[in-house]
Amino acid sequence: MALRKIYKLGSFEIRFNWLIAACVGITAITCANLGLWQLDRAAAKVEEQRVLEAELRINAGTIEDIPGGHLHPANPEMRNRHVQLKGEYLNDRTILILAEFFDDQIGYGVVTPFRLDSNGNLVLVHRGWTTAMLPPDMPPVLRPVDGLVEVSAQIFVPPENARVFASQIDPSEWPIRMRSLEIDVISDILGEPIFPFEVRITAGQPGTLVRHWPAVNPDINQNLSYAIQWFSFGLIIIFIALLASSNLWNLMRGPERP
Repeated sequence: MALRKIYKLGSFEIRFNWLIAACVGITAITCANLGLWQLDRAAAKVEEQRVLEAELRINAGTIEDIPGGHLHPANPEMRNRHVQLKGEYLNDRTILILAEFFDDQIGYGVVTPFRLDSNGNLVLVHRGWTTAMLPPDMPPVLRPVDGLVEVSAQIFVPPENARVFASQIDPSEWPIRMRSLEIDVISDILGEPIFPFEVRITAGQPGTLVRHWPAVNPDINQNLSYAIQWFSFGLIIIFIALLASSNLWNLMRGPERP
């Protein structure tokens, strides 16, 4: 069998070399397999996080039991950790996070300070989503909760590269509106320290609105990025081989002008 052969389809012409084609195919398949491996790693992380999240939910302790030295974004124990809170919502100090979406509808993220019954400390509880598509001058539906309550929530640790949009805030008008949840700014407005992370309320708790975020937040961005890179490398190799062994480039350039 000849190693080289020329195939024509109309004006398209390709010089086919079995040895080169085999090398290109093996390389492209290897890249595809590496991309699939990264997707498998991402899926495994999601499953591991789901199992961990279930265990943490069962064994959730009170938020007051977390040592102060553990409250650092780099501490993996903080990510999605389940906690129990007992206290009261400060309904008149609710914060609305602008431009949060649910089912392609724009709305607000509703964050209400929660005063712990045990020590009086404040925790920002993200209660979920509420619509912003309302008639003029109609306030958003916040569903305040009065009195002493117990709620279960997850600590949310934002990604290291999360963008924070500074907001122009009028602290005399509540609920205040912010583009991003700036805990230090809210602490200054309220005039007292706040737990350094928001907590996201779990389903079926007093004060729960529409929970528009995933239950777990595993760090899979790097795996997805690597997968896209490997798939891209495979496609690029195929495309370069096609350009080198055919007249495709000339056809794409079109006829030369005199």
